[in-house]
Amino acid sequence: MNPQAKYFLQQGVQCLQNNNCRGAEENFHKALKIDPNNCDALQFLGITFSIQNNSSSAIHSFRKAASIRPNDGIVLFNLAKSLLDAGENSEALKFHKRANELLPGNIDILVNYGANLDKLERHIQAIDCYEKALRLNPNDPEIWSNKGVSQGALNLTEESLSAFDHAIKIDPTYAKAWFNKASAYDRLKFYEEALLHYDKAIALKPDYAEAWANKGSTLHDLNRYEEALLHYDKAIALKPDYAEAWANKALELTTMKFYEEALLHYDKAIALKPDYAEAWANKGSTLHDLNRYEEALLHYDKAIALKPKINWIAGNYLHTKMKICSWVDLEARIEELILKIKNCEKASQPFPVLALADDPSLHHLAAKSYADDRFPARALDSFDRRLSHNKIRIGYYSADYHNHPTAYLIAELFELHDKNKFEIYAFSFGPNIIDEMRKRLTRAFDSFIDVRNQSDSDVVKLSRELEIDIAVDLKGFTQDSRTGIFAQRAAPIQISYLGYPGSMSMDSIDYIVADKILIPEENKSHFSEKVMYMPFSYQVNDRQRPISPKSFSKIEVGLPTDCFVYCCFNNNYKITPKTFDVWMNILMAVKSSVLWLLEDNTQAKKNLQKEAAIRGIHPSRLIFAPRVALAEHLARHHCADLFLDTLPYNAHTTTSDALWSGLPVLTQIGRSFPARVSASLLNGMFLNELIADDEDDYHAMAVDLAMNPQKLIELKDKLLKTKLSAPLFNTPSFTKHIEYGYEEIYRRLKSGLDPEHIYIPLNP
Repeated sequence: MNPQAKYFLQQGVQCLQNNNCRGAEENFHKALKIDPNNCDALQFLGITFSIQNNSSSAIHSFRKAASIRPNDGIVLFNLAKSLLDAGENSEALKFHKRANELLPGNIDILVNYGANLDKLERHIQAIDCYEKALRLNPNDPEIWSNKGVSQGALNLTEESLSAFDHAIKIDPTYAKAWFNKASAYDRLKFYEEALLHYDKAIALKPDYAEAWANKGSTLHDLNRYEEALLHYDKAIALKPDYAEAWANKALELTTMKFYEEALLHYDKAIALKPDYAEAWANKGSTLHDLNRYEEALLHYDKAIALKPKINWIAGNYLHTKMKICSWVDLEARIEELILKIKNCEKASQPFPVLALADDPSLHHLAAKSYADDRFPARALDSFDRRLSHNKIRIGYYSADYHNHPTAYLIAELFELHDKNKFEIYAFSFGPNIIDEMRKRLTRAFDSFIDVRNQSDSDVVKLSRELEIDIAVDLKGFTQDSRTGIFAQRAAPIQISYLGYPGSMSMDSIDYIVADKILIPEENKSHFSEKVMYMPFSYQVNDRQRPISPKSFSKIEVGLPTDCFVYCCFNNNYKITPKTFDVWMNILMAVKSSVLWLLEDNTQAKKNLQKEAAIRGIHPSRLIFAPRVALAEHLARHHCADLFLDTLPYNAHTTTSDALWSGLPVLTQIGRSFPARVSASLLNGMFLNELIADDEDDYHAMAVDLAMNPQKLIELKDKLLKTKLSAPLFNTPSFTKHIEYGYEEIYRRLKSGLDPEHIYIPLNP
């Protein structure tokens, strides 16, 4: 080595030892100016850049060193490390592999190689690296901790916790092992244990920003939102460039409905880490909540470009497109989503799938993938089946105890329950809105309990203390649901009803309330629940649902006076291109007709008008109705002639609204639960003649009813005459039927029998 180059190299190393990176960098550059191929100077320069977090320069230096010494294991290891730090995991792996081949007994290489494999989700190979390292040094707590992380990623829970315990036993002051064990408890939903371990990590290392942030996430899961925000703030104060903490705080703010502030925090996270796919995706979800759908799609696109397999985003993306009726590439994307679900990928939350495919087996698969990941079963104390009460205690769990479609349907059931046989409890985890419906519902229950600020575990504990016999989930996998309550078992019998039209695919949900139209015998295999078969329609209704006395004219609601008025007030996401094709063909056949639709958002209106024009229908024949109060909305149904249903996601409450208002509904029956709801409701009104078997039948019936006014008059007369006597709106009869079902499943429980399908007779 050139003596002068050697001198500068030694000076650089001394500067590095004194934490003088600038001096080190200057000296290494001087050495390289004299001797450009000085591998040691290149190595130390790369280390200097790494200390300064200058990944690109570090990689450049190590690459040049590796070109000079291609078989030097340490050089290759340093290059691999710098590539790993830069997020170039696949590129790093080949250099880790070669370094390990050259120096198989080097613990540092094995551990870093394992970390590289972990980042590439090759956890079994990572564990092999850690085990080789442990054979060389069984008393290294870091290696045990790393091994535990890999085992946790493979859902080897007991092995993972054991590895962390090994690390802690070796070094009780090793904060990272406490942190990793806390994270494992988090994944298991053992939140209280997680908090204790995060606290231990923080006590050992008060500036542990990651522990503060993760504890914030645990507090979020416990519904302790204000505390969670304080912990994110602490993490950010300790580490201002901590993108994940900014993003987690944004998610918290979104949960608390502080959307604009949340967007600012997502922007900060993305500015710090432009390739942060989850931040782009979650910001997209916040924009969706603000009804800024086009912006949401742009953010989802960015997230997918960065990380194509980001959890659940494919479903969110398609659901958002459906909300604005944007159908470009829709069919191809749906086919891609279906393939992912069949491959058991975490492609979509269950709800969006219901409106995209009429396939009960697919719905079951999507729900199972989601439930298994988000709500793993927990082994809690079992229930004493011998415990009996004078009255069966039923808990209804919902976020919708206010003016809400679910409340509009079910309110009278709560009022009509036989209080001599049943004691009913409301567990409310929605907003504390004191409107007329909330006041009415509060009076209907024996006990109305606000649990919105309690964790799932706390609600389960309370339910068990109250000895609830039957827990009825009115939400399922819908917005503001609290599925974790049922995963932990709030009661010995748990039922899914009304909120979610499909199987929840969870062992902890014992029954689903349905009828023989909704779930025919051949479809029972697509449900993990046993079916409580109601004799008519599964849907309860409230006969007190008020219709405004105001008599709307067609002109007042923007309709022409001389046209046949088809209508559909379903949410826009239920309108598929195939359904729209049929509608436009109907308008084409019935020249003097219009289609009256709900105006949910401006972009959907524009897109539907554009799609109508493409199909040869003038956009003016699509007329849009703004949202109004329910009583007025029901009253304006009188301006329509026939309600046209959607497939594969039917109108649900919207069908009941139309029938309650005296407006006939035409539906096409499908294969899956949400595609058969309107048929169930029409059956409950003895109007089965309005159930079409296929698309051609649906089209022909819609045209025929417009061309033959007398037929329509007769249908409307039949509807009005049977409205209060038919099963659909006979709430006292419905109440007796469902109470019979409750008594039967309670009897089975007390007899030590497992859940089984229940067929409720006409006259219980």
